[in-house]
Amino acid sequence: MQEHYVRPDGLPPVNGYSHAVAFSGRMLAVSGQVPLDSEGKLVGEDDPGAQARQVFANLAAALAAAGAEMQHVVKLTIYLTNLDDLGAVRQARDEFISPDRPPASSLVEVSRLVHPAFRVEIEALAVT
Repeated sequence: MQEHYVRPDGLPPVNGYSHAVAFSGRMLAVSGQVPLDSEGKLVGEDDPGAQARQVFANLAAALAAAGAEMQHVVKLTIYLTNLDDLGAVRQARDEFISPDRPPASSLVEVSRLVHPAFRVEIEALAVT
């Protein structure tokens, strides 16, 4: 069960996330996913949108392995090396996440990720 509080009274507007999500059920934590394909090859070296789509595809695959789907995500944490990539990441996110029930979300700009070509890493919490 999930209850999404997209914009409770007194809180600012949102763009693709809920200010709060209440839930009960089996929780699944998904490690930070990076823009590598199933063979370990980098996807979209200089393309933040392609990197983000691969990251979300990896999240979906990890969730599926545990019997979950993207609709079960209650919290995303997004790490970007450049906030200028946010528009491309949001566009990719919107291809995978329903705007009707967006998860809670945090966005952090970091100086670098584990590989210098990675521009985005995303971790998730889901509940089934």
